[in-house]
Amino acid sequence: MGTTYSFGANSETITAFRSRELAGGHSIAPDPIVGESALLKSALQEVSLVAPTDATVLILGETGTGKELIARAIHARSDRSTRPFIRVNCAAIPSSLIASELFGHERGAFTGALQRRLGRFESADGGTIFLDEIGELPMETQITLLRVLQEREFERVGSSHPISVDVRIIAATNRDLQAAVAAGTFRQDLYYRLNVVPINVPPLRDRADDIPLLVEHLVEKFARKARKKFTTIKMNTIELLQAHNWPGNIRELQNVIERAVILCVGEIFSVEESWLKHGSSRPSGLAAPLTAALALRETEVIEAALAETRGRISGPSGAAAKLGIPRQTLDSKIAGLGIDKRRFKLAS
Repeated sequence: MGTTYSFGANSETITAFRSRELAGGHSIAPDPIVGESALLKSALQEVSLVAPTDATVLILGETGTGKELIARAIHARSDRSTRPFIRVNCAAIPSSLIASELFGHERGAFTGALQRRLGRFESADGGTIFLDEIGELPMETQITLLRVLQEREFERVGSSHPISVDVRIIAATNRDLQAAVAAGTFRQDLYYRLNVVPINVPPLRDRADDIPLLVEHLVEKFARKARKKFTTIKMNTIELLQAHNWPGNIRELQNVIERAVILCVGEIFSVEESWLKHGSSRPSGLAAPLTAALALRETEVIEAALAETRGRISGPSGAAAKLGIPRQTLDSKIAGLGIDKRRFKLAS
């Protein structure tokens, strides 16, 4: 049957920020931020420090890493926790409608505006607004958002009457905003206003030690929904999942676990190896020499860029901009390839 371990046996499993009493005396529910890796703990420590303040936060991370969960954790631990948390996906709203969606409009402001409509900022008054995919915001809307950050007021579309709001802004992106600033697609002054407290959410491939905890948590979650019960998880399943590169991060892991919960028969949970072959991070056979050669070439290219920029990663003249990749991606590659970027700074 293969090696198994008892489901729920890991006494070290933690759900970050378990239910506890806040300073205000009201209880909060546990957040599904599961893990105990150093990278995750570092991010959660930053959440704990920034949450009680009203500082603007910029959450950075790849798609599927759980940036919204971090935003909700900040809101839940703030003095605004009993007020609204409004999420806006800036990439999902047509550019012609984004201003109306965020700031509202007056009756007759444009064709189809049959009545006054409150925007998301007014709905979030007293609470938190989470602007996901902030890098997709059109330039003209960036100007209005900058005014909200500076003056805490805006005007509805079709109105000249300023409206004051008390809203905490949390933004998130999987793009390199500094590169977008250099390319002229994102305002530099807005970037500085948003980047008061940046929080980097680590990709799942850098959190392999958290995978057993995440699997246990997700199996429990989806088993309840499917009205199933699992008593053990095959050990080779954990090994397969830890070896996978997870380009879709936790969102991809969730999909794999839900699929396995539905298809597993009996009380032993397992994942089919064929489901993960497309993204395996451990090449074998003839693929290994080619992968090693590509990694060597990648190292050479990155080191050349670091030498040229004297170890600088970000900014218009940084290595990330020269290589045409997001800063977070370059940082991940530097760590994965074992490149010591400090020696390039010392050399300068």
